[in-house]
Amino acid sequence: MKVLPISSFIILSAVIVFSCSEKKTVDKEQAYLPITIVSENDALQEIIEPGVKARIIGSGYEWTEGPLWVEEEQMLLFSEIPANKVHAWKEGGAPEVYLHPAGLTSDETRGGEVGSNGLLLDPNGKLVLCQHGDRRLSRMMAELDAPAPKYKSVIAEFEGKPFNSPNDAIYDSKGDLYFTDPAYGLEFRMEDPKKAIDFQGVYRYNEDGQLQLLLDSISRPNGIALFQDEKHLLIANSDPEKPYWYLYELDGEKGLKNGRVFYDASTVSANEPGLPDGLKIKKDGTIIASGPGGIWIFSTNGTLLGRLQLEELVSNVALNDKEDLLFVTADSYVISIPLK
Repeated sequence: MKVLPISSFIILSAVIVFSCSEKKTVDKEQAYLPITIVSENDALQEIIEPGVKARIIGSGYEWTEGPLWVEEEQMLLFSEIPANKVHAWKEGGAPEVYLHPAGLTSDETRGGEVGSNGLLLDPNGKLVLCQHGDRRLSRMMAELDAPAPKYKSVIAEFEGKPFNSPNDAIYDSKGDLYFTDPAYGLEFRMEDPKKAIDFQGVYRYNEDGQLQLLLDSISRPNGIALFQDEKHLLIANSDPEKPYWYLYELDGEKGLKNGRVFYDASTVSANEPGLPDGLKIKKDGTIIASGPGGIWIFSTNGTLLGRLQLEELVSNVALNDKEDLLFVTADSYVISIPLK
């Protein structure tokens, strides 16, 4: 492991670190979060500059997740799960509420992570939300530039039973939807009496109405991503006992085959907070994933290139279309990090 010299790090004294239980805000002068680059491979220097800064574009949230860059609108969307909101940010302005309610749309009153989590665009450019509170994936029926909390369910059940709480999702080029369904959105999670499915599934769904259970063996499936060849599926497992990223080959209508541990983060997770969570795969196959201690960067074959250590729990990441800007949801913050 190669740690870059301290002169390569930007750690600003103006940044104030609070306990994780507090809601955090940042003054205009406090524009950056501390970031430390831990390099494992010289190839990391081809991806990120040594003195990179983590710019704060939003703060003071309860828990941020599901970042999505919308190129057409030059807009970043992200979920604030406990507040049941989606926020929107554009360069030059501050984030504004985009949707409310976003995850729990009924009159039910309950605790837990009721808001939306993963956000994505369907093949027609419509916003699709993983709705924890409603326990479904749904489509916003309004236009992106005129949002309204009007939703139509995409899929809400497996064999007549409501999902746990769909967490993250991705479409392939054919329009098939892959998604994970852990229990994090249920008020009492694994012990919730309303939990109707006795496993945490990974599914594939198409608009013809066919839903296929791909996996029921991963303990806490969370982030999910397809490689560019659409022949391999990467899944993050947010389990402190098995903090792994799993890799599977797609096997046509049969589903998945040849599953294996892509990377085991146990050594780091034993000493640094956080677990494998959201992730994105660049066009060249580079993987950028949230995990213990911050952000992990892998080559397409699973070689760890390095990590970006942050003092906040990192939940998820997103890329702009040029892939030269990384957006990160980190506890109460939303930040951006320039890439090469």
